[in-house]
Amino acid sequence: MKVSFPYMGTTVVYKKLLELMGHEVIMPPKPSQKTINLGVKYSPEFACFPLKVIMGSYLEALDMGAEVIITSGGDGPCRAGFYEQVHRRILEEEGYNAEFLVFNSMFKDFQQFKKNVFKLKGNNSWLKLVNTLKLVYSMTKKLDKLEKRVQITRAYEVKRGDTTKVWEEIQMLFDKAKNQQEINCAYQRGNELIDKIKRVEVPEEKKIRIGIVGEIYVVMEASINMKMEELLGNLGAEVERSQYLSQWIEYNTLPDFMNFTHEVSILKKGEPYIPISIGGHAKQTLGHIVDYSERGFDGVIHLMPFGCLPELVSQSIIPKITEELGIPVLTLSIDEQTGTANSLTRVEAFMDLIRGKRGKKIS
Repeated sequence: MKVSFPYMGTTVVYKKLLELMGHEVIMPPKPSQKTINLGVKYSPEFACFPLKVIMGSYLEALDMGAEVIITSGGDGPCRAGFYEQVHRRILEEEGYNAEFLVFNSMFKDFQQFKKNVFKLKGNNSWLKLVNTLKLVYSMTKKLDKLEKRVQITRAYEVKRGDTTKVWEEIQMLFDKAKNQQEINCAYQRGNELIDKIKRVEVPEEKKIRIGIVGEIYVVMEASINMKMEELLGNLGAEVERSQYLSQWIEYNTLPDFMNFTHEVSILKKGEPYIPISIGGHAKQTLGHIVDYSERGFDGVIHLMPFGCLPELVSQSIIPKITEELGIPVLTLSIDEQTGTANSLTRVEAFMDLIRGKRGKKIS
């Protein structure tokens, strides 16, 4: 099959899984202004921003020859659960004939999940499928560990951009890996590359740590969130995201009775503020803010796509959490109209606020 997928985070992982299963992978271009313009042109005006960007990515991938699109669904009332239907109808109206494989948690619709797995497996044996999944999961865990190191190191690099170049090189190393031994070598080499980055020494009491929370797509995809992690790192802040791919995999592949993942504890911390499921990652957003406060973080950036109903709910509750816990939170609404310069000014002012608070200049 000629397979493609939406660009989100470390796409080398998705590419590796499909290649090892013998499929021809059509790598989607990294979302650009062209991608956004395409998505906006063919999407409903008041659809949330991720739907528009992903729509643009699908059009680009199909024009490159993709026949099958693999993606994930949504949870609860969040409109992400209807993305596939909306995208399919738009593509049909524009003359495209694409097959969709939508992967949700196997515990929500096991029969559909099983059909998708059979389609993905093709003529391969079950043993090869299991071994491939284990290999790709190992790659995902190691990439996430390295990315967390990158997000800390970037704050102290001597030459701006060195850490970002190293991270790109690390992803290329993993892209070339074909077995566990090569993945282990890539992981070791990745750590060595990070260790070699020249950095300035900053006293522990002057280090600033910022958490990034919000809807999973805008949190994980740097090309549409103004490269927020890189921006904060260049401003001297250690960064940690609320969403990492390995954590998402762990939470969605384990049954409730044995699911003791980090995501479960985060949901419990968000429970007092949103006691019911409203879809998306609204409850996780609030839970992570509580968690960052308990862990001594200096502030939180809340990223929400314009028109995202779950994140609008969480935004309305954030002032209460800020007042209770005393942790500053800056909410940035992101859509095709978002101005980078305006957001940069707000983030810089937010960092100045945090530094001032640190220096006890602001009560």
